[in-house]
Amino acid sequence: MANNSSLSVRGSLAYDDFASPDWYMYESTEPEMPQDDMVPSVIPACDPTIAYGLYHACMAPVSLAVLIVLSLLVKRKSLHRSCWNGAPGLLSPVDFLEVEGHPGLVAAVFGILFSSVCVLVLDTDPLPFVASSSPRTREYWKILALLYYPAFYYPLLACATSRHRAGYFVGCLLSWGHCVVQIWQKVDCPQSPKIYRHYSLLSYGPIILCLIILSFWYPVLLVRSFTQENLAAREVAGSSYYKKYLKAILAKRTCSRSSRQASLLSRAQMYLRSYIYTPQEGFQVPLKLVLSVTTAVIAVYQVALLLLVGFLPPVQIVRAGMTKEITVLLVQFGVVPSKSQGGAPGDMTQELDTVRHYLWSLEVCYVCSLVLSCLLTFSMLMRSLGTHRANLRALYRGAVLDVFCRARTLGPSQQALVCWMSFASFQTAFACLGLLIQQVIFFVCAVGFSFLVVIPLQSGAHMHLFKILENMWPFWLMLVLAVLVQNLLAHFCFLEQPYLQKELTNRRALCIVTYLLFPINVLVGVLAGIWRMVISALYNAVHFCQLDVSLLTRGVEAFDPGYRTYCHYLKIEASQSHPVMKAFCVLLLQLPGPERQAGLKPTDVEEGIQLMQPAKGLLKTSKSKQMRARWGLAYTLLHNPSLLACRKAALSDPTANGTQPRPAKP
Repeated sequence: MANNSSLSVRGSLAYDDFASPDWYMYESTEPEMPQDDMVPSVIPACDPTIAYGLYHACMAPVSLAVLIVLSLLVKRKSLHRSCWNGAPGLLSPVDFLEVEGHPGLVAAVFGILFSSVCVLVLDTDPLPFVASSSPRTREYWKILALLYYPAFYYPLLACATSRHRAGYFVGCLLSWGHCVVQIWQKVDCPQSPKIYRHYSLLSYGPIILCLIILSFWYPVLLVRSFTQENLAAREVAGSSYYKKYLKAILAKRTCSRSSRQASLLSRAQMYLRSYIYTPQEGFQVPLKLVLSVTTAVIAVYQVALLLLVGFLPPVQIVRAGMTKEITVLLVQFGVVPSKSQGGAPGDMTQELDTVRHYLWSLEVCYVCSLVLSCLLTFSMLMRSLGTHRANLRALYRGAVLDVFCRARTLGPSQQALVCWMSFASFQTAFACLGLLIQQVIFFVCAVGFSFLVVIPLQSGAHMHLFKILENMWPFWLMLVLAVLVQNLLAHFCFLEQPYLQKELTNRRALCIVTYLLFPINVLVGVLAGIWRMVISALYNAVHFCQLDVSLLTRGVEAFDPGYRTYCHYLKIEASQSHPVMKAFCVLLLQLPGPERQAGLKPTDVEEGIQLMQPAKGLLKTSKSKQMRARWGLAYTLLHNPSLLACRKAALSDPTANGTQPRPAKP
């Protein structure tokens, strides 16, 4: 009884400290009422000063007018060309195949768009113009909203793509207008009756944060455009990434001698560093990867928030409203052990504390599993960035077999283009599903461990698992001894090493032992099969959000839609956004004219650029440096996936590529 009383006091203090009244959805500010008269208060609906319908009705026409004005302003000199390149054509939101630009601005706009889509999925009125929609037509309005919100936030990207001072100025006004209205609405109505009183405020957090980023980014662009004398020259100079990449691969690397046997601490540090993406000199993450990781992180936040506010407040309400009558029912069913044998009849105080302690344990298991799921998902996303960089660098240098299990043609195709367009969306969806799967698995495991191991050890009741293990100890001992005996016999009796290679010996005894231990090995195989299933489930659940890892074996990995999308995405990126190919094009476009050759300084260009200068410029450098740069550039261009198709089409003569012609067959 002393242990039970100490348990109840310790448990009550624990869950009272953990609980917070802010979680209660129906918290009342009235004085405490009797248990039977407790009626949860309902949070009334709040109407902000600037209604959502009015906000969209004003901003949507303004956004459309901004698009038209920018299109005419930027394309006013090409009215005689085709419709797509002329005035009727829309401004491109962003060039996804270009590395340089404004990736932070693009990621912020995509974060706003995805967060808005997440909010409208659970909203009763998906479109702000349509209020009080019926359940029959609500799904149709949601489909229309999926097309409306991308068009609504389109000008936030087009203002930066225009590369015009007027576009930057209009972008400042639009971002400030969106940001002020969103903050104003949440200040007016911080609570809402949907799911949880603060869910609306928390779900709009990424939107407000991204709008604040845009509100600072566009003024910076505007100020830079005024400080730069020639805006066009600045934009052309923005392609310096390709030159840096070319300089990095042509730079002479010193071979560092490392110890063959690394210490255990260094190995652990290297393993932990693989989960942290660190920038590498000469390489910049493609824009598609930046967008995929950004939207995946926001998706994890939105799903985790929904899981948190959908489970904890109801459970805490149940725990706070637990009565002795319900406790008696649980005691009769054997869910809660009875502790009032020596007390007065009908006194269920200790049992009530036990029930509340059980519910508090459920809350702790749920929060711990959710935190673990989020941390694992974030770590897998960060690790995938390092894998993406290694795969892209391998494809850039033509090492296809280092990335794929079989040789593939790195070129655009219909399926590859479709997969490239949907890569970021697939990454976001897989992150959401992976978080849900991990949450279910980890929560079940945490609850099972708590109620089968931790709580029985604390209270001394419900020792079912320990009783089963106690009754089956001869069986477990037999399996352990069988595995141990087989390993000892294999090491000392069935193997000998007369020379450098080990050989089998005592084959007759080996066959006898194999026959005698066959039934026991069947039981060991059952346990190994269960362990294999558990490990496979955990591995697939943890790596579900990684598209660069196939959850299927080689040969059938084409049936994995995520990995197939990732492979085709790599093909498009390697063939259309090769840095060396673009650096080569930039160098050709920036060749100085005859009148400017005298003023060109050798320090302004890299080694690859010096190869294209006149002979006088080449004589200033050493021959070894010239040869190394020339062979490095030739080798890189030879393995450039972007130039394979052009080279094969242009060099139809086999002798032009350095191969000997084959003799004609008779």
